[in-house]
Amino acid sequence: MTEVEIVELLVSASHRLAGRPADGPADGPQDESTHAVQVRRGLGLVGDRYYGRPAHRDASVTFMAAEHLPRHIDPAVGLRHTRRNILLRGVDIDSCVGSTIVLDGPAGPVAFAVNRPARPCAWMDVTVGPGAQRALRGKGGVRCTPLSDGVLVLGRTGFSVVDTYPLQG
Repeated sequence: MTEVEIVELLVSASHRLAGRPADGPADGPQDESTHAVQVRRGLGLVGDRYYGRPAHRDASVTFMAAEHLPRHIDPAVGLRHTRRNILLRGVDIDSCVGSTIVLDGPAGPVAFAVNRPARPCAWMDVTVGPGAQRALRGKGGVRCTPLSDGVLVLGRTGFSVVDTYPLQG
């Protein structure tokens, strides 16, 4: 198991990037970041806009690598700008598509199926800055399904890629 860091967690109750990017993001809370998040198997992050939505069950949680944030465009860029849920430092999460990953922190292990890339869209040029969509190609994060219930907290955590994970009943 490798040690990584959960740098940031974001749970957003509303979908703020809807419509045309030229219209700008919809109003919403300024701080959707949290120090801990509850994960529910097959449903997502409690309180998030994609929690329990059938159309998003295989993509209800998004991860991104801190190393891939386009800080050359905006030094303050974070999850609020990219609309991802979990920011990790110390692992190339984009290379894990098709894998099962486990984060094992103080509250115990939580497993995720890494289903597909979270491709950057034109909104990135609005929320981060011009050129962000291009800068994030191939490293915009991943979309996942939670395979177990648990709690993730900011800070150091174990990270592993596993072949199979025993599902909770």
